Amino acid sequence: MAWEAAGGAALLLATVVALVWANVDTAGYEAFWSTPITLGVDGSVLDTDLAKVVNDGLMALFFLLIGLEVKRELAVGELSSPKAATVPIAAALGGMLVPAAIFLAFNAGGPAQAGWGIPMATDVAFALAVLAALRSRVPPSLWAFLLGVAVIDDIGAIIVIAVAYSGGISGAWLAAAFAALAAFWLLTRLHVQARVPYVALGILAWAFTAASGVHATIAGVAVGLLTPAVPLQRPAAVSAEAHRVADETSDAPASPDAESASWMHLAELSRQAVSPLTRAVHALHPWTSFVILPIFALANAGIVFGAGALSAAGATGAALGVGLGLLLGKAIGVPLGAWLVVRAGLGSVPRGVRWSQMLGIGLVAGIGFTVSLFITDLAFDDPALQDAARIGVLAGSMVAAIAGATVLWVAARRRSKRGHEPA
Repeated sequence: MAWEAAGGAALLLATVVALVWANVDTAGYEAFWSTPITLGVDGSVLDTDLAKVVNDGLMALFFLLIGLEVKRELAVGELSSPKAATVPIAAALGGMLVPAAIFLAFNAGGPAQAGWGIPMATDVAFALAVLAALRSRVPPSLWAFLLGVAVIDDIGAIIVIAVAYSGGISGAWLAAAFAALAAFWLLTRLHVQARVPYVALGILAWAFTAASGVHATIAGVAVGLLTPAVPLQRPAAVSAEAHRVADETSDAPASPDAESASWMHLAELSRQAVSPLTRAVHALHPWTSFVILPIFALANAGIVFGAGALSAAGATGAALGVGLGLLLGKAIGVPLGAWLVVRAGLGSVPRGVRWSQMLGIGLVAGIGFTVSLFITDLAFDDPALQDAARIGVLAGSMVAAIAGATVLWVAARRRSKRGHEPA
């Protein structure tokens, strides 16, 4: 959560830089991100531009992290127990369906209709940054609830991208991608510890998925879901070995490195006592939070504001549908989904959480920055509609952040006052 919250600040800074850059030097901004990237002879390996490299290449690592976090939540987190997962699942579903419905209310049958998936997303980095700003005013159970909702939201986004925003599917390339993923899974079952084969198969799966017509980032998610969540070595066995090595260690060996083999062996065993999933998450988090997502924001948040920003056909509907879908759709859908499940007796709200705080979490979940911008690029080919949707993303997310923080702050203050009232 600390990485996510700090990453939200970096993401905000990159967004501000992108907006200033795009409006001060529009031609330079567009020319930079349109820089051609060619690999191979006559583009036989890769022939694209810098923005596509960011969106299809670097973002695959971000979606790999999403896959890893989904796997972790399913294995040991908020979604590992059906009873504990019921309310977050219902809240997330409400937070996806209602925003999509609001968007379609403005755009059904119009040129922007394909953007219905844009307001369904929640940016967990920005959302957790808002909660971090409130600190002790937000109970820990609410942080955990938001993370559970965000994970389900990510699963929904993955499904939407794979089903609704992929091109014509090539069966041969898709079969090749499945073969690479099957080989990856086989290596995990054989407990192969070398990293190079996994990295090579992950790259092959990404390339084959891109060639198949399914968006390449789905390969990152698949690799994350296939990563083992169980350590290769039992912690108790590693602890026993550590005691043995410590007992046999001399403070004055004949050579400074006389016992280096034992310590290096112990270091490797210690590494294996942490699951590959956890190691991968810790390795990727700094890169995604402080490099990949800020670069993505620089490439995609550069909206040029002007009198004709929403003049294209369907642009106003796209902006309103996205903005209100994020702001109102999440604020209505998240608590409504949770309330229906609680009302039916299938679950309960997190301990110590009031419904006013659930409304605040619904508003905070309306911060749909990263994945919303990503889906915008997939949903629209028209730059005017892309810019209109981005305006909706920025406006809806900003208002949702302020409104959500205000509601959570007021709810905590009222609760504090009631707690000090005499019985």
